[in-house]
Amino acid sequence: MVELSLHVLDLIENSVEAGAKTVRVSVRESPDENAIHLSIEDDGKGMDPDLAARVTDPFVTTRTTRKVGLGIPLLKQVAEASGGELRVSSEKGKGTTVVARFCRDHIDRPPLGDMAATIAVALATNPGSRFVYHQEGPGGAFEFDSAAVAEVLGDVPVTDPAVVQWVKQYLRERIEQAQGGGSF
Repeated sequence: MVELSLHVLDLIENSVEAGAKTVRVSVRESPDENAIHLSIEDDGKGMDPDLAARVTDPFVTTRTTRKVGLGIPLLKQVAEASGGELRVSSEKGKGTTVVARFCRDHIDRPPLGDMAATIAVALATNPGSRFVYHQEGPGGAFEFDSAAVAEVLGDVPVTDPAVVQWVKQYLRERIEQAQGGGSF
């Protein structure tokens, strides 16, 4: 995957498949640390300690339709290739958290990509789930919560194309502002 946003979309889908009702995605650019921190946290079924310890192995998966699981191993590879790291913590019955750190100025760090589209697609394809997106950067911080949007919409579904388009545009504007007008 050439953009971090695609890794995030993959992990969001893992979370939803694991029964998560709420998925929290956080992106924090820290120029002082020369780092970008990425976190995906869910309240899904979680993993036992043995599986959580082996989940970065591409030949470990809980899916029965195939014998490999590449999402987390590929994200780990990208993080490490850019001078960073990846940690997975999980508790059975409580959820899973994946945290990746990337060296901000490393030549092998992929761009963040279109996080606005990623969150909008996740919302449109999983209307029963709550998505919270937080981003911090040199231009400030903001948080988007799909539950607040759903409350304002009332009977209008979050899957309505006009709503999805609005969410995408709203997020793009806030992300650009948090990035301080630049992009990472």
